[in-house]
Amino acid sequence: MFTSTESPRARTRTRRLIIVVVLLVVAVAVVLVARQETAPPSSPPTATPPGAAPSPAPTAPVDEATALAIRPMLTLPPEAALPHELTTATAGPPITVPRPAPIANRVISDGFPATAEGALGWLTDFNETALRGGDPATYLRAYGEAALPHAPSPQGNGLLALLTAFRDEAGIRAGELKPGLTVTYEVTQGLIKGTVDDGRFVVVCTLGQLSFDYQGEATRMGIGDCQALRWTGTAWRIAPGARAAYAASAWPGSAESVAAGYRPLNKGGVR
Repeated sequence: MFTSTESPRARTRTRRLIIVVVLLVVAVAVVLVARQETAPPSSPPTATPPGAAPSPAPTAPVDEATALAIRPMLTLPPEAALPHELTTATAGPPITVPRPAPIANRVISDGFPATAEGALGWLTDFNETALRGGDPATYLRAYGEAALPHAPSPQGNGLLALLTAFRDEAGIRAGELKPGLTVTYEVTQGLIKGTVDDGRFVVVCTLGQLSFDYQGEATRMGIGDCQALRWTGTAWRIAPGARAAYAASAWPGSAESVAAGYRPLNKGGVR
């Protein structure tokens, strides 16, 4: 569907396709939010003796980490993710996140401190790296490297679903390079949803601008992502257990991003 020798008319069609695909993938993310099952598993039902009144269904206890992870985020309409007017309002002062320390033979940098800001810095670097190029194969490799045993499957991840939908609709196979196509994700805002276990478990969210550029034509949208992270003693990793509730996706700096609790990020912090 993309070619390297397109006429101006074909390029216009391609740009329109990208816009349609962007709207599609935003809708996919919204559907994922709507369908996410965040309730913890309950105990299996038991048979009620004939004539006896049914007892209330037992509910499995929810630990603090699970409760934090599955607590829903603000749901926004798909158009909130598209470029529109910015606001001077803020959800709070900027969050300073540390710079990454490159590690040989690793997709994602490491060396972030054992703080909530360090976790947010790690997720910022993870998402910017894993989404670069818009290739699901790159995201899967990064996720596999970063996830602890029994972490949520990447197949239920909103960002992976978005990349997969884009490539499927554009007719580009996973791992295939397409000349002239550039996909980047630049995180500019974030939030710390909360911490438990003396700060060793934290849920953080990033909000950034996902850009699709094809031979000089560009389409952009705001995409959010939340992850539950666990401090291993040396590094932040995607935590085992419940998947974090899906993030609100809004155009960075818009009123909707402020309503969702996103704050500007200062990436100049010292590790």
